[in-house]
Amino acid sequence: MVNGSATERVLQLAARQPLIRPRDVEALGIAREYLLRLYRQGLLVRPARGLYALANSSITEHHSLAVAAKLVSRGVVCLLSALRFHGLTTQDPHEIWMAIDFKAHRPSIASIALRVVRFSGSALVAGIETHAIEGVEVRVYCAAKTVADCFKYRNKIGIDVAIEALRDALRTRKATVDEIHRFAKVCRVSNVMRPYLESAV
Repeated sequence: MVNGSATERVLQLAARQPLIRPRDVEALGIAREYLLRLYRQGLLVRPARGLYALANSSITEHHSLAVAAKLVSRGVVCLLSALRFHGLTTQDPHEIWMAIDFKAHRPSIASIALRVVRFSGSALVAGIETHAIEGVEVRVYCAAKTVADCFKYRNKIGIDVAIEALRDALRTRKATVDEIHRFAKVCRVSNVMRPYLESAV
């Protein structure tokens, strides 16, 4: 039988922090085995390997982003996943696109579909916003930076997707021409984007 006080403390933690990892309960002096026991009892669910949540917790549209951010703490949601987050694409990517440092160790996560893209320098750190999703801090590139990234990685996602993102960002006023131009410089795609920006004005 699971110890009552330990059970209560784990469930209280899960209520405060919607996605918890074994190390979170170990920090409270509770053995990680309690998570598995509570999962088997149906009190917790496991959205991904090594992640647990209350069985009755509410799942939002961006649940997968919260899971990915919890598993890849230094990653930044980018490209198609960032477009989807900002409502700038009709595409629904089945993978979570995440940027990591060019020299960082590639995360090995089998429980979620993760598409890793390596960024470096200012292109990695510029334009990051932090959004709270299901109690998890998720780092996502802003709309203007995402549009510039799409042109930089147009061979990966398609130039048509990048053009659609640019038009939608300006039409919905989620980014200005000046903001996009600034990030185009950061991503070194100013020349590539110039004709598209000029025709959009």
